Amino acid sequence: MSTQTGPVAAGADLARLALDFHHTHQLLDPAAQGVQEWQVRITAAGTPVGSLTAVRGLYWKSDNLRERMADEQSFPALVASQLLDEDGRFTYEFEEFIESASSVLVLDRLHVEEAFADPVVVAGVVASVVDRLTDNYFAVVLPAKNASTDAGSALLAEAGTLLSAQEFSDELQIIDNALAAPEEAAQRVRSRLRSLARHGQPAAWSEDEDDGWHEDGEEDELTTRTAAVLRVALEQLSEQIWQDVTDMGDAPARRGEGRVLGSLPPITFGQDRQWRRQMARCFDDLAAELAETHAVRPLCTGEEMALHLGIDRAKSLTRNRPRLVAETVEGLGEDRRDFDWDWCSDVLFEDHDVLMLFDASLDGIEDRGNEINQTLGLANLAAADWFKPFRPRQARDPGRGFRHS
Repeated sequence: MSTQTGPVAAGADLARLALDFHHTHQLLDPAAQGVQEWQVRITAAGTPVGSLTAVRGLYWKSDNLRERMADEQSFPALVASQLLDEDGRFTYEFEEFIESASSVLVLDRLHVEEAFADPVVVAGVVASVVDRLTDNYFAVVLPAKNASTDAGSALLAEAGTLLSAQEFSDELQIIDNALAAPEEAAQRVRSRLRSLARHGQPAAWSEDEDDGWHEDGEEDELTTRTAAVLRVALEQLSEQIWQDVTDMGDAPARRGEGRVLGSLPPITFGQDRQWRRQMARCFDDLAAELAETHAVRPLCTGEEMALHLGIDRAKSLTRNRPRLVAETVEGLGEDRRDFDWDWCSDVLFEDHDVLMLFDASLDGIEDRGNEINQTLGLANLAAADWFKPFRPRQARDPGRGFRHS
């Protein structure tokens, strides 16, 4: 798959894009039952930069959805003429084309400032509008490429392609919300949009890498805000694992037991209290390094595992604890690369070998005599080796002690 994208203009504040949804419902107006018109205002840092019209056609609430949508004129009228018969029922062709739609969402009248006139930006807007205004029983209708009569329609057509819309006719393309492909495509678009927002340049579409986006020219330093949130995540995990050490001592662990110990690979479940204290110290060492330098590099297998868990926890914080995150980064300078946790997972490790320990099909891979271990040249995966430094000259001070006795 390939697609053309236009460069986002310099200074376009993608990281602060927001959508303002406006719909006025006349309480006793019977016409309002079948069709809802939503005006979506696109803003960047609070400044309007575009708009989009979304028309919801609700089949079961309409007396005759074809007539009602035709009354809206323009593109919704074209949609009505192709998807519905004279009696307001969905046509046979449409019902064969779609999985299980009972309503439609029609998107048109896109206007966007030149700085944001990029198909990926518009696809991100469309994906968010679809999330807000539909469920799995909606068909989302956009202009097809052959129906593009203005710049806004052309952008919507390209956005539809990015979101796995299928051409229904020369004029219409449809996203079937009941299928998995559109949601997967939306996730790729959001990833791409985050790349544009954080790095200021488009990431190329790769046909060779599982239909995913790949990025070049990444910077290799944590931003100040990213480092601050990662440090909080590691400190939280430190508190939790030290509590696990107190509660579990030398007792064998089980999957899901405790807060941290039960989330480690199964080869660690039988380790004793002293091993667990060393694992807890890995979180402390990484957090201390971030506090001192705003940078972090794992120096042993235990620290690699701690950092993987820390990144996962940091990602969770940015999704679920926005107030805590805001307090953590208050007064710190913003950067478009803030909170790019996927990037952290890519560049803060030399490899991800330790994650293979979670794969039950690779049971025994930690053993140096294991065929896969020898073929891949794996090192220090056995639990007893987790705290051996990868490079002795870069080892942490052996006399640094522990936070807790």
